[in-house]
Amino acid sequence: MSRALIIGALALLTACSALRLGYGQAPELVYWWLDGYVDLDDDQSPRVREALRQWFRWHRGTQLVDYAGLLQHTRGQLADTLTPAQVCRLADEVQARVDTAFEQAVPAVAELARTLTPEQLAHLQHKQAKNNADYRNDYLQDTTEERLKAQVKRVVERAETLYGRLDDAQREKVAQWVADSPFDAQRWAAERELRQVEVRQVLRRIAGGALPPQEAQAAVRRVYQHSFRSPREDYRAYQQRLAQYNCAFAAQVHNLTSPEQRQRAVARLKGWEDDLRSLAAPGRPVAPSTN
Repeated sequence: MSRALIIGALALLTACSALRLGYGQAPELVYWWLDGYVDLDDDQSPRVREALRQWFRWHRGTQLVDYAGLLQHTRGQLADTLTPAQVCRLADEVQARVDTAFEQAVPAVAELARTLTPEQLAHLQHKQAKNNADYRNDYLQDTTEERLKAQVKRVVERAETLYGRLDDAQREKVAQWVADSPFDAQRWAAERELRQVEVRQVLRRIAGGALPPQEAQAAVRRVYQHSFRSPREDYRAYQQRLAQYNCAFAAQVHNLTSPEQRQRAVARLKGWEDDLRSLAAPGRPVAPSTN
């Protein structure tokens, strides 16, 4: 839950439509997202709202310019071909920023966890079950052919968000690379359910103030770390294989694009970068991006 909260907040920064809606709305959006998971009560709500305001105040004042700098560095590479190593380095850069953002939120997340009731934990379990059903609908179609078709569609849509429309030959190549991917939707479904069990177990240990604040924070950090590095050795090895493949996959897709498509990607990142710099400047409104 806590990892998803932070990544959800960070996603607001890189989604063009969300930037146009206004970064100032992000605390309220995240509040309602979190409320959907645990059904915040009257005592928790004002504390959570204040914690979110403080986190976003810190985030806006210290992180947005850094994100803009990363986008600037990245777009400087997009006019040329990319290597898998370059893509992996970018992924590491993004991960480091997610880690920083999460660490800033740990005390507030742990404090909220200490106030959760059994009813709220049951609400969380119900929400997780609904999410799992949605995942199965999206990723675990009845046949291998249907699953592959849906996965190709998702990958093409993501690529076209950055590069613009892919032609038939490019789509065919992407479909081939998706088919070769070690990604296993069934395996990921099983892993995510194990992670959800771990989250609920940790929250039960923390809830009701059973753990002192420092121990509660340490428990929250462990759950977060396990979301990126599974405690299960076989799945951890699978994660590493998939990460390496995805770096090569992203480089291949980029290298398949035309100069015009790469320039579109550069312009898209420049638009996001400009929005972030404007958001980071106190008192300066953000003009709607055209990207």
